[in-house]
Amino acid sequence: MSLPVQFYTLLAMIGMGSLFGATLDTYQRFLKRGKRKKWIVFLNDLLFWFIQGIIIFYVLFLVNYGELRFYLFLALLCGFSAYQALFKKIYLKLLESLIQLVKAVARLIYRTFYLLVYKPARGLCILLAAIILYVYGLLLSLVKIVWIMVKWVLKTVFKPFVWILKKVIPESVEKFVVQLRKTIAGYLKGSKNTIIKVMNFFRKKR
Repeated sequence: MSLPVQFYTLLAMIGMGSLFGATLDTYQRFLKRGKRKKWIVFLNDLLFWFIQGIIIFYVLFLVNYGELRFYLFLALLCGFSAYQALFKKIYLKLLESLIQLVKAVARLIYRTFYLLVYKPARGLCILLAAIILYVYGLLLSLVKIVWIMVKWVLKTVFKPFVWILKKVIPESVEKFVVQLRKTIAGYLKGSKNTIIKVMNFFRKKR
């Protein structure tokens, strides 16, 4: 491995060490260990270290085709230490500011959607429902009025015929019809009672 390649590899590993420190702080900021279950924290830690290892090895492969040297681990440690000493406070402030900015933008988008889309759509739906209910009630009232008018017309038209029939049909025939209706009703009631008695009789035989 030539001297320029070694130099570039050293700089790359120092940079990766600093990047690892920033990534670790970002990971800790979003993980919130105290609020998570232990097995979830374990799986997240395992995945984090695996991804970091892949990224570092990929950068190393791009610089010197993946040749490992002992001083490369020292370079990673130096980069991580430099981040902790020089850039950590600045980065955490920037990270927190960025998080707050994203939250503010998300709130703004939500409020804009709520005021410009959701509320008008909701109001329109309520208005349409009110119009439909009003039209339905109006039509129902109209149908009731028409039905009352039809009943009145039919009653008015056929009233003379009913009166004439009452005058034409003898009173004895009217009494006979009433008596026949009572007789049929009594016969049906007696038949019903007879059927019930027969069914109860067969049930007792079982």
